[in-house]
Amino acid sequence: MNCRELPLTLWVLIFVSTTESCTSRPHITVVEGEPFYLKYCSCSPAHEIETTTKNWYKSSGSQERVELNPRSSSRIALHGCVLEFWPVELNDTGSYSFQMANYTQKWKLNVIRRNKHSCFTERQVTSKTVEVKKFLQITCENSYYQTLVNSTSLYKNCKKLLENNKNPMIKKNAELEDQGYYSCVHFLHHNGKLFNITKTFNITIVEDRSNIVPVLLGPKLNHVAVELGKDVRLNCSALLNEEDVVYWMFGEENGSDPNIHEEKEIRIMTSEGKWHASKVLRIENIGENNLNVLYNCTVASTGGTDTKSFILVRKDGKTYDAFVSYLKECRPENGEEHTFAVEILPRVLEKHFGYKLCIFERDVVPGGAVVDEIHSLIEKSRRLIIVLSKSYMSNEVRYELESGLHEALVERKIKVILIEFTPVTDFTFLPQSLKLLKSHRVLKWKADKSLSYNSRFWKNLLYLMPAKAVKPGRDESEVLPVLSES
Repeated sequence: MNCRELPLTLWVLIFVSTTESCTSRPHITVVEGEPFYLKYCSCSPAHEIETTTKNWYKSSGSQERVELNPRSSSRIALHGCVLEFWPVELNDTGSYSFQMANYTQKWKLNVIRRNKHSCFTERQVTSKTVEVKKFLQITCENSYYQTLVNSTSLYKNCKKLLENNKNPMIKKNAELEDQGYYSCVHFLHHNGKLFNITKTFNITIVEDRSNIVPVLLGPKLNHVAVELGKDVRLNCSALLNEEDVVYWMFGEENGSDPNIHEEKEIRIMTSEGKWHASKVLRIENIGENNLNVLYNCTVASTGGTDTKSFILVRKDGKTYDAFVSYLKECRPENGEEHTFAVEILPRVLEKHFGYKLCIFERDVVPGGAVVDEIHSLIEKSRRLIIVLSKSYMSNEVRYELESGLHEALVERKIKVILIEFTPVTDFTFLPQSLKLLKSHRVLKWKADKSLSYNSRFWKNLLYLMPAKAVKPGRDESEVLPVLSES
């Protein structure tokens, strides 16, 4: 049998207004004015009839725990493992516990106000979504109070649809006009008083979702670090329709590469009746020709295409993502620049975005051969970040600068990122080589606009940093401590 020919019964969505036989939820919200009960979940019929002492307790706010008994309130009834409210009221909010020998169960009860202008309270609505033409069933029943129920009515948007002594229901294929609020209201008598219990569903009817817009899963651009001579498997996954296709594309200017193989596509059907496809591109014995080129995976349908790309980059064995060069003298006039370099940059790039920086005060061991050690650390770094200001060119940073520029401009082993922390109008104090860099790779720190982790400054800095799968450790709305621009 074809998967698309599954019997209709497998797609049925049944919405039944039932009350659980025991109260397993630890946090419960109910509406004032309706009957309500708490029932210990491990209570067997034998427990109900045996003489073991069963106690119920309540505590609220700063009040001590008090034992409940029939004299506590005329609205409260105790039946062994069950505590009943006739009805529950706002002042019943609190913590409840049941104790029987060594057995204990606890609940937190929140009683909310009834909406006096509607037949239901919106905070106590269960939302359900049904596709057009799928089977919709709404059944009104309440197992715990069933023997006490006199009649039950089913309302749609507070207008009565059906009335039945026991269980009115709707069974049909869903249509758009079936959307609305359905309320099951049970009417029952207790000790000569009339009560009602309400359960409401918000039914949303949506168009047939059998066809979806296919989409590739994961980032659109992926940098994969590899070693020459090794193998790599690039996995492309997509959510798609049965007739959609997934394929790989890569440059073959000089003919096909015998070391590149497309593995057989694997498809499975999801619980929603959609398809999940996975297709692997296997590259064996990686060579220089495989580096820094695009390997594109595409999913195609009658409605369009979606593409993601993979780029293989060489593992370079670097220890740090960036060496930070900054003014080392922490005098009052340059205190904020110093704070930015040794506190703000590491806090954002390391703790938030997962990079590893080399900070002089933190990572350079005192007493060593500073010049040699700095040169070695820069060689172990993928980027050289220069926090530039009017006071930058001191003796302490000259070695870092000369070593970093040699790596960048002569040996081309490192890329330089310039951060203009304070506005600099006169660059005559900089080496000629650094002035050349200034013309095309510089970021300007603007305290009022650069504070958010999601600001243009940090986005541009991340763009210049080495590619990596960034997993932010905090909320994107966080901002940094305020630093002035002057």
